[in-house]
Amino acid sequence: MNTGRIVRLAERDRAEVQFFLDGEMRYALAGDTVLTAMLAPGHTLRNSEFGPEPRAGFCLMGACQDCWVWQEAGPRLRACSTPVTGGMRLRTTAPESWP
Repeated sequence: MNTGRIVRLAERDRAEVQFFLDGEMRYALAGDTVLTAMLAPGHTLRNSEFGPEPRAGFCLMGACQDCWVWQEAGPRLRACSTPVTGGMRLRTTAPESWP
């Protein structure tokens, strides 16, 4: 049973890619966006900055700025338009040093 917000219907035979999300090792398929990699296993993207609600992206095409996540090094990226790469270290909350 798939518990994710995104259900894979095709291309399940792509190579597996390892990345880290909030310090935990996760897996995606080569070619997935960060958003797909985070939502396929059932994780949410992040919590809303305006309330307790979990967010899962909105426009899915890089226009609304709802899918920002942070790299552990600090810079943020748009999860919907950034391909996941092996060894990526991502956070769902801004680093303390974020302005």
